[in-house]
Amino acid sequence: MEDKFRLSEYKVLIYRLFLGYLFYFIARVLFFAYNTHLLAVDNLSTLLKLCYYGMAFDTTALLYVNSLFILLSILPLTVNTRPGYQKGITILYFATNFLAYATNFVDIIYYRFSQVRSTKAALDVLADETNKKALFEHFTGAYWYILVIYILCCICWVWMYSHVKVKPRPVKHLQPYFITSVILLLVAVALVIGGIRGDFAHSTRPINMVDAYKHVTVPNQGDVVLNTPFAIIRTISSNNFKLQHWTTTDYINANIKPIKQYNSKPTAKPNVVIIILESMAKEYWGSMNRGANIPGFVSYTPFLDSLSDNSLIFTNAYANGRQSIHAMSSVLAGIPSFQTAFTSSPFAKQKIESIVSVCNSMGYQTSFFHGAADGSMGFQGFGSILGFKNYYGRTEYNNDRDFDGIWGIWDEHFFQFMGKTLSTQKQPFMATLFSLSSHDPYQLPEKYKARFKGGPLAIDKCVQYTDNALRIFFNYAKTQPWYSNTIFVITADHTSQTYYPEYSEGVNRFAVPILFYSANNAYGLKGVRTDLASQMDIYPSVADLIGYNNPFRSWGRSLINPAPAELPRVINSTGNIYQLMQGNYTYLFDGKNITGIYAVADKGLKKNLMTNNPNPEMNTGIADCKAFIQDYADRIVNKKLN
Repeated sequence: MEDKFRLSEYKVLIYRLFLGYLFYFIARVLFFAYNTHLLAVDNLSTLLKLCYYGMAFDTTALLYVNSLFILLSILPLTVNTRPGYQKGITILYFATNFLAYATNFVDIIYYRFSQVRSTKAALDVLADETNKKALFEHFTGAYWYILVIYILCCICWVWMYSHVKVKPRPVKHLQPYFITSVILLLVAVALVIGGIRGDFAHSTRPINMVDAYKHVTVPNQGDVVLNTPFAIIRTISSNNFKLQHWTTTDYINANIKPIKQYNSKPTAKPNVVIIILESMAKEYWGSMNRGANIPGFVSYTPFLDSLSDNSLIFTNAYANGRQSIHAMSSVLAGIPSFQTAFTSSPFAKQKIESIVSVCNSMGYQTSFFHGAADGSMGFQGFGSILGFKNYYGRTEYNNDRDFDGIWGIWDEHFFQFMGKTLSTQKQPFMATLFSLSSHDPYQLPEKYKARFKGGPLAIDKCVQYTDNALRIFFNYAKTQPWYSNTIFVITADHTSQTYYPEYSEGVNRFAVPILFYSANNAYGLKGVRTDLASQMDIYPSVADLIGYNNPFRSWGRSLINPAPAELPRVINSTGNIYQLMQGNYTYLFDGKNITGIYAVADKGLKKNLMTNNPNPEMNTGIADCKAFIQDYADRIVNKKLN
């Protein structure tokens, strides 16, 4: 009977798959334990509920990863129970599972920086890095305890696997063996397909990342439901630039206003320096938190705070993406990144109207500065698409005595390099600087270790260092003839580590500073603004300031001379869900349906106000959200970004 129906083999196969569920559960609990302050899970019952819902996503991931192993385990080959065959499929089982399982442990740490489960987009960013070996050595050294836990889990997995074995058993009854095996093979294939899809219904689409948010009360709980192998697998071939037809072109033109035109007339073309600071979120800036009443708040930006006193600053501003390359497209071209980074998509290779192209058309010298190896982060490639005339990186700096050993040239030295380079260029110029020293591993030059002690977060001391590097840069710039007619724009690419509870809330994960400064009072860049602003407003604001009077494509608005008809709005994505802030509400949209409406003051997205009868403002917000995304996809796919 046993050799006819292979019952013991199937029992062992089920046990081996069960081990996958067990260790994915362990990884999920560890993920929660190391990121508790970001996940809004208040009690054990909620965590267990999320783990239960996560089993559907674990099933899909495990079946994808183990599909070949399952097939080889149930094929009627008559040699399945032999020791050599079992050894071969065991090697396959652990090679595939351990590789996929490791990604869950990467996210235990990486989530606190990206605040979203890693997807193919994260792999695309890594592919652009030229210092992968150094990064691997650093992260395995800095977070060795996660590596140790991973290895211990793998050892336990192997130990439990080895205690239940398939016993060698010759096949004596070939005909019933093959007949029952083929029947069970077909059944298994059907079960695997259903498990990968998430159900067997033809009327539903396969389970996807947005499905993780169906059963949660706070959106970021969906990241507990998900697992990283699933997130990567489901986004490998996904296309998030799908054409939609929710509304009309007339509605888009009237309400989203993707074409802008301003009529400012500066007396002279100002120079423009846009500074994008790595990870330097609003949380660390004292000037951005005045009046916020955060108990025990400490500022780590004394220079930027003093500069703010003579600048136009926006204290209710947000990033339009989660990664550094997202910021480059958002700030310079006004193109936000949602589930997939626009810059990593095949649609990035088209003619794009941006502040770079605008400045080029007005006779500006345009330059991009980033102290890492040329090509790092994808900046050089995308900068070339945008049309920068000059690119300056670690190669052009040409002095590795100032190399930090991981990312590139220390900010202090590279900022000075930019200042001196600008002093050799013909005016007017437009330069963009992307800093790097406030990036993990959060290290300082030796001479500053005693001076900058930071605070409770590892990044705090690096924020102090970069703030001081800016002070030194501005002290140099003040001595140069170009300084008096230069507009400086300072923002951050994205947020990073959080300490104050306010900045762990969902909406505030995107809270960044925006500052405009010029020593020339004619530009009127003074004051504190609390209206909504985002990175994609910087491009039209600069176009307005420099006197560009032609029509141009922009989803942002000028922050300098805000027109009543241009409604303040912020749009970004948690990785799986669109998030629109407009008027009195924040709207969450999964690409098909609005899943939540929250009061704009509800930064933690805790009280869903969505009803079957939304009020008129809510209806407008829902329509505008869909209209924005429709126009976004249309212009990207149909190459209308120029």
